[in-house]
Amino acid sequence: MILTEKDYIKRINSALEFIDTNLDQDLSLESVSKIACYSPYHFHRIFKAIIGEPLNVYIIRLRIEKAASVLMHKKEMDISNLFLQYGFNSHSSFTRAFKKIYGISPSEFKKQSSDKNSKICKVESKNGQQNLIFEKYICSINNHLNWIEMNAKIEIKDMPKMNFAAILHRGVDGLENTFERLIKWGNSKGLLDKPETKVGRIFHDSFKITAPDKLRMSVSLLTHENIVAEGEIHKISINKSKCIVGHFEVAHKDFEKSWRSLFIWMADNGYKKANENPFEIYHNDFRQHPEGKAVVDLYIPIE
Repeated sequence: MILTEKDYIKRINSALEFIDTNLDQDLSLESVSKIACYSPYHFHRIFKAIIGEPLNVYIIRLRIEKAASVLMHKKEMDISNLFLQYGFNSHSSFTRAFKKIYGISPSEFKKQSSDKNSKICKVESKNGQQNLIFEKYICSINNHLNWIEMNAKIEIKDMPKMNFAAILHRGVDGLENTFERLIKWGNSKGLLDKPETKVGRIFHDSFKITAPDKLRMSVSLLTHENIVAEGEIHKISINKSKCIVGHFEVAHKDFEKSWRSLFIWMADNGYKKANENPFEIYHNDFRQHPEGKAVVDLYIPIE
């Protein structure tokens, strides 16, 4: 049997989905390679070639990033329980792995993420003084809240289960090409002729936690049709959930600010992020907008 590139990607996607939903379970090379229908030897080589990391490094990084997300959004979580939940056999091994990725201990990370300013600013120490470095965004909670009040309509909605046809994309480069491949596939199936079909993007990682070149997102088509996985196209679902929904009309350069401000609005209003992934749904082609803006809804599932 001769496997094509799409066959390899389909099998690796199955393994990635299995890993993502079983981070609290034993994820040995043997168990994951079975999901991808490869021998452990071949799976190890193919996984590293496609993903760019050995399997064990990838799994440890995801476990640490999931733990970091919990520390950011669930302040009541006891760190001593967290390391067991994500497959580490001791507090010390968890701390070593955490510091290797973030440069600080889990307890220090939790402390810093509780400080509103530390979420959105970099701090430099010079001559004993701390100087705030202002980057692309405005380093002020109030300014973010004022900005979102002027640029978004926000509501809390109960959302039904949503099904998507998706291509998994890693990193921030090449995103436009992935959208083009998805739309080409959707047109070949007649999906984009249906008014209920929407283009979207699902975020499996957070820019706050994951390095940009390793960030995972699913470039997606929201559809009512029954999707069968083929090649790089896979089916992904978001379960029925309550969501903060921000309705925006923004330029591409303001997407980061929109997401950041919506999360700040969430925290400021006493909501907590649920385990489901945040996602966005587009309602226009920004290239046809007179000001090049996207009409988009941003969704944060909440508890």
